[in-house]
Amino acid sequence: MINRGDDQTERFIDEGIWEHDFQDNSRVLAQVRSMQTGERIAIKAAYVKKHGLPFETWGNTVSVMAIKATGVIAENMGDGRRLRVHWQRVSPAREWYFYTYQPTIWKVTPGDWKADALIDFTFQNKPQVIERFRNDPYWRERFGTDQRDHKRFRWARFYQAIADALLSHRADRSQLIAFLQELQPSVEGLGLLSGDQFVDGSKGFIQDIDPFTLFGLFNRGIRDSNRQAIASALARFLGVEEAVPDNFEGIPVLNNQKSWFFPYDKNRDPAQIEALWQVFQSGLALAEADTEQAVEVFSRDFDAAMAYYGVAWNLTFGLYWCRPWSFLSLDERSRIYISEKLRLTVGRNGPKHRCTAADYLQLIDALKQRFEEPDFSVHSFPELSLEAWTHTASAAVSADDEPKDDESVVSDIDDTPAVEPVIPLTPYGIDDILADGCFLPRSELERVLRRLRDKKNLILQGPPGTGKTWLARRLGMALVGHVVQEPQLRTVQFHPNLSYEDFVRGWRPSANGGLSLHEGVFMQMVKAALEHPGQTYVLVIEEINRGNPAQIFGELLTLLEAGKRTPRDAMQLCYPDPDGTHRPVYVPENMVVIGTMNIADRSLALVDMAFRRRFAFIDLEPCLGETWREWVVTRLQMDPVAATTIEQRLGQLNAAIAADSRLGKAFQIGHSYVTPTQSLEDRSSRDWFAEVVASELRPLLHEYWFDAPDVADREAHRLLEGW
Repeated sequence: MINRGDDQTERFIDEGIWEHDFQDNSRVLAQVRSMQTGERIAIKAAYVKKHGLPFETWGNTVSVMAIKATGVIAENMGDGRRLRVHWQRVSPAREWYFYTYQPTIWKVTPGDWKADALIDFTFQNKPQVIERFRNDPYWRERFGTDQRDHKRFRWARFYQAIADALLSHRADRSQLIAFLQELQPSVEGLGLLSGDQFVDGSKGFIQDIDPFTLFGLFNRGIRDSNRQAIASALARFLGVEEAVPDNFEGIPVLNNQKSWFFPYDKNRDPAQIEALWQVFQSGLALAEADTEQAVEVFSRDFDAAMAYYGVAWNLTFGLYWCRPWSFLSLDERSRIYISEKLRLTVGRNGPKHRCTAADYLQLIDALKQRFEEPDFSVHSFPELSLEAWTHTASAAVSADDEPKDDESVVSDIDDTPAVEPVIPLTPYGIDDILADGCFLPRSELERVLRRLRDKKNLILQGPPGTGKTWLARRLGMALVGHVVQEPQLRTVQFHPNLSYEDFVRGWRPSANGGLSLHEGVFMQMVKAALEHPGQTYVLVIEEINRGNPAQIFGELLTLLEAGKRTPRDAMQLCYPDPDGTHRPVYVPENMVVIGTMNIADRSLALVDMAFRRRFAFIDLEPCLGETWREWVVTRLQMDPVAATTIEQRLGQLNAAIAADSRLGKAFQIGHSYVTPTQSLEDRSSRDWFAEVVASELRPLLHEYWFDAPDVADREAHRLLEGW
């Protein structure tokens, strides 16, 4: 927890504190400031293990997290660095497997089965059901209890072992070069090693090599038998005992014409090969311990290597070969698959319109979170690579798009990475909804949030004044777990003139007088949710039945279903993407829709059944009672006698409305009408209510009883009788 490398657990427990000393990490500072008194906290140590585990690992490395102490926050100092905590030592430390997190702070939010299990393990001392994690789609092909699940990607163990053994040759590559010179005459496919060109004009065998070019010797467009022969010889030289793969599914290969990661010796920066060894080493370290320090070192080395000629996208191939469960290959087929099928953006803020380390790691994190979704199309980088090659079987393979010397790449984007300020997160949950003035019971709010998590789409319906829009936004924030604004939480209002083209996608006039395809608010949120899978995006639609929902959503109505939010269920829209390409679209799991519906409005038709099937419907009713009285009296300084009288009289009015066959319960008056928006401390409560009746309730009652104005007048008079 503290950035010094030594274990501070005992000191933290003895002093009743928790602290860190990251000096310039604004994100960590914001996270610490967001912690609240009374929240539970634990000290963890995250690492990896391969041996000595209570289950069979099949030779794979397992992520482990030891829980060393648990506690309750007693005080937040507000400086983003220090907390006071009532600690309880966990001795011996309890090990948790698979679902772990290396960086300093991890906020675990209940609602997902993995998170719930971790919370119970940490704070309730419940055992981890390891088999459930092992057989989850994300881990099954490495750790599943059924060995039939391990048939694919067995090559990964061999590749990882080769990488581990290669690292010992970083300091002295002479033995590697000697081995390759001896091997070349006896194995077909190694002639490229004799094609180096030197400063004196001579040609000959390479005098140095980086680890990725070495891996590329058996990962090029050559026959599998030659790949196996080269791999076998290399394994013998390195002392690797893992079996040589009998197939190479899911492995990107280099272009035979461009399979070196460096230029000829005569054109080469002397530091280039060493830079490639450095990113190789820091990549292996990052795969083993995903700490802030490891990320920082890897990012520096990745960006340095990407600046050299001959590296380009191939660097991601090499990292994938070395650690296929940790790194993503961005070969051309994978880039197409990620963009067109998974609808994620491959950042290109680096040299020559390629990715930076920040782009690369952000995409890796986004995909890892998607992999854990049971219905996602793929669940690992090897599976993604394999699916990408199947998906783009007809595409031309161009492993390296490094321009020729007389070519240039013109970028249409600003290559300068944007610096975004870190906004402190303010936690938000059910307690906050209640504290803001919600009069529903806690149990009802918990039920509504459960339905929203399960169904992904929810409609709050009820009489006017029951706080539907007010509650919708707060439910969205409670689902996210902290206070959010646009673009993570957006509100739109449906109306009779709203169209599919406005809401989803359509042609709109452009500045030059022509037409251009415009993304509506829905597709804008879909794109944002796809790019940030770790965040929940909430779209609130007010008066959802004031427009024609089936027409406005179009084919996306099908994709709203909770069970169809995966790439395999993607559909093409009526209009292509803004670049003119028809790409399938799906609504991701981390986007939810909350609608409000006023069923008392006679001008609106009920939504059709196809629309209704995709939403959970929650009925809201006027909430008057003890909670409401306490709120208006203690928070808004309403006169207690006046509050009781208002509650009684509005209750009598609602009873009359509900009993009238021309109206019914859907036309009752909601509590919002009689809940002041500001304190009545300097005003008469009776005068305030009289104004509400005259300007809001009387006109509404006349609208209700438009064919019986005498009834409307009578009921309005009863509200103020003797007042």
